[in-house]
Amino acid sequence: MNKSNIICAVLVALGLALGGLFIAMGINKIATKDRAVTVKGLSTQDVKADYVVWPLSFGFLGNDLSALYKDISNMNETVRKFLISKGFADKDIKQGNISVTNNWQSYYGDKPEYHYTINSSVIVSTNNVDLVIANQGCQSELLSKGYLINSDEWSLDYQYNGLNELKPQMIEEATKNARAVAQKFADDSNSRLGGIRRASQGQFSVEDDQYQPWIKHVRVVTTVDYFLN
Repeated sequence: MNKSNIICAVLVALGLALGGLFIAMGINKIATKDRAVTVKGLSTQDVKADYVVWPLSFGFLGNDLSALYKDISNMNETVRKFLISKGFADKDIKQGNISVTNNWQSYYGDKPEYHYTINSSVIVSTNNVDLVIANQGCQSELLSKGYLINSDEWSLDYQYNGLNELKPQMIEEATKNARAVAQKFADDSNSRLGGIRRASQGQFSVEDDQYQPWIKHVRVVTTVDYFLN
């Protein structure tokens, strides 16, 4: 075999070897590109409400509409002064709408005794949550003076407005928890944990505590796919 033939044979062999190597690498890449683990990371935090809306409602029955309007106006003023005496700021106290029902307009059976029902409310909207918590049962004091006020814990609307400030910290914690789970999975399967293939932040949820509605349970779950090598 002459020298040129030897060179050609070497080049062909080298080409076949490299081709086989590239094919093997390609097959390995195809085989491993979908080797991943999907894990979830949880982050929870309890926070206190920073704003509350507290409606106190009342009403009267009667046949003289002008007298009823006077009664409801007097009651609005009585409740407002009472709340101020408890420490609430006047600017945080608003009068609700006044509604009138004509009981004789439509009825079944016997004619109602009273022609009109008039209702109104005083609404406290404040960020002084502790003051509301301390006084949410104060309507009993008004009741002892002959004023019937309707208010219960279910009518109180405790709100939390600081969620945007919490989000970065909670997402970071949830992602760390997800990586810890993925790392354990990789260790158990004799694999090496790779980078993130795909991640989903998930939805934030805010729920009231069953017994203390001014305490909010904030929760987020992140879903992360990691490559396994």
